Amino acid sequence: MLTYKAPLRDIKFLINDVFDYQSHYKDLDNGENADPETIDMILQGMADFAENVLAPIYQPADEEGCHFEDGVVTTPKGFKEAYEQFVEGGWQGISYPEEYGGMNLPMSLNLIKAEIIGTANWPWSMYPGLSTGCINTMMQYGTEEQKETYLHKLVEGSWSGTMCLTEPQCGTDLGQVKSKAIPQEDGSYKLSGTKIFISSGEHDLTENIIHIVLARLPDAPGGTRGISLFIVPKFLPNAEGEVGERNGVSCGSIEHKMGISSSSTCVLNFDEATAYLIGEPNRGLKAMFTFMNTARLGTGIQGLAHTELAFQNALPYAKERRSMRALSGTKDPEKVADAIIHHADVRRMLLTQKAFAEGGRSMIYHAARYADKMSQGIAKGDDEAFEKWDDKLGFYTPILKGFLTEIGIEAAKHGQQVYGGHGYIKEWGMELIARDARIATMYEGTTGIQALDLLGRKVILQSKGKIIRDYTSSIMKWCGEYALDKEMRKFVWALTKLCAEWNTLTVRLMLMARKDREIISAASDDFLMYSGYIMMGYHWARMAAVAHKKLEKGGVESPEFYEAKIQTAEFYFDKLLPRTSGHAEAMVAPSESMMDMPIDSFAFLD
Repeated sequence: MLTYKAPLRDIKFLINDVFDYQSHYKDLDNGENADPETIDMILQGMADFAENVLAPIYQPADEEGCHFEDGVVTTPKGFKEAYEQFVEGGWQGISYPEEYGGMNLPMSLNLIKAEIIGTANWPWSMYPGLSTGCINTMMQYGTEEQKETYLHKLVEGSWSGTMCLTEPQCGTDLGQVKSKAIPQEDGSYKLSGTKIFISSGEHDLTENIIHIVLARLPDAPGGTRGISLFIVPKFLPNAEGEVGERNGVSCGSIEHKMGISSSSTCVLNFDEATAYLIGEPNRGLKAMFTFMNTARLGTGIQGLAHTELAFQNALPYAKERRSMRALSGTKDPEKVADAIIHHADVRRMLLTQKAFAEGGRSMIYHAARYADKMSQGIAKGDDEAFEKWDDKLGFYTPILKGFLTEIGIEAAKHGQQVYGGHGYIKEWGMELIARDARIATMYEGTTGIQALDLLGRKVILQSKGKIIRDYTSSIMKWCGEYALDKEMRKFVWALTKLCAEWNTLTVRLMLMARKDREIISAASDDFLMYSGYIMMGYHWARMAAVAHKKLEKGGVESPEFYEAKIQTAEFYFDKLLPRTSGHAEAMVAPSESMMDMPIDSFAFLD
């Protein structure tokens, strides 16, 4: 059986020592509520809930799956009771204004909450997780009437939300959306169409589900410029703000999936459902990006969650499982064989998991501070502030989503390898992590889509390389502070070389693109992974610097904790960061070998 323990010591190391959240919170309007005592209380409360309520039902729920009959979805045993405890604790509203029933704490705490509950039970966490994007979208684009009608219940958690984009004929290419919304005399719309792959689209956890739906108005222009965004409640709110009559939206089926079987993934049919426009007509895609960016950051957390859970369960197994003797000499002479953790290759896999989990957490928690600033802009109606911090977060989003989910799959694979044959058997749980991790690379756009967003849109089209120059400048400034520190020389030198190379490669790709029209698409995946490894390397260097300082001057943790941080940073720079070399060479290879083969030559099967 899988077990989970919230890594509170590592979380506190990041928020207190590496990122100094308390100083950061002083610059936020709602930061004064996030004092150390409150944060500790929230972390411990969420850890208790995740460890004792969510983690024990993760595997049984996967075995049971969701049930579908006559349009009704029933979640697995224990899910509804867990959700009721979640609502009673007020956890859904942790980062939303008090006027809607929230705790008015910074968004970063909501993201930390998402990591803890998601690592314990990712499929369950998706139900309240989808509501977060729904709430954020209404906070920014909803009218006062819409906010008053929906936000109280959504923040409370008695109602939940979804994001309805994908249709049978289109996924990422939303310009192909066919769903229609016809204006009515009372200002509402009648919306018709079919949406697929809708997570949490139907379930029994809440009394109402509020769908955020992309559709077209009758006179809308073609493509993405003609998409509008609508609120479509499962049950129409009555005059008292409670559940009223059933709306014209129904669940046609649920998907039978490779993983996350206890999360209901639905086909939703909208048959002249009453809908309400949110935001401006034909500007729905812009509004939907608020939802999508929230979801992409959340999916990056999913990659972290699977990495952490795989590591937590592979480690004790490696300490107990015995096989052969260590090459450097017998370690457990009184036993029939040495524990496999004494074998270098097993340590390679465990340390890779550890480096990815703790490095990924640092990347997420750094981006969370930008999310705090962005959320403050939304709360204050300050579009300029929102755009500023949304742009900054926009650089991180495809890397966090694409890179962390890809290495999450690798970490799950390592977990199975540590277990050997038992890693393929359901009762141990490693195969469950491996199955559930796969979908993260596809949510909110595949890794290829994230890579194109990063290199094609953000690096080249929008900034002409400036976004890379700015980011590497911040790394170089940090390196300058430690240039004479002999303990940090190894990290500083490696990062300095990579920053120079990163800028050179970016310029080279821009020049190549003038003649090779396919090079950006051909290079983008390698560019994303290359960027991810450097970004994580920078975070490990920063953690190592803090650990050295704490060893010298003292800290709240034991010396062994800080020494382990430094040793893991050294492992990352020795064994994982060199992967950038292969990605660098591959990204600037001409696209001809990829594009010149005739389609009919891909296979000869006749």
